[in-house]
Amino acid sequence: MTPAQRSLRARVAAHTSWANTSDRGARTSKARQAAMDRFEKLVDPDGVLPLEERQQRAASARTAHYLKMAAASAAARRAKSRKS
Repeated sequence: MTPAQRSLRARVAAHTSWANTSDRGARTSKARQAAMDRFEKLVDPDGVLPLEERQQRAASARTAHYLKMAAASAAARRAKSRKS
């Protein structure tokens, strides 16, 4: 099977799975919590901050992370379009 065929098969399987998922939020809740836990440990590795402060800082760290990713993606798209 070619890489393109494998990719198509995986995409069909993923969409079929999501089509049969009644509670999308519940399905992804553990992953979202793990991601937030990662950002909380990043901003407060020793766990000394009050919960509310740690959560606010973690939310800011998460936003910064995704903004950096968006900037890198935009730069890559710009570089790719220049080559064309």
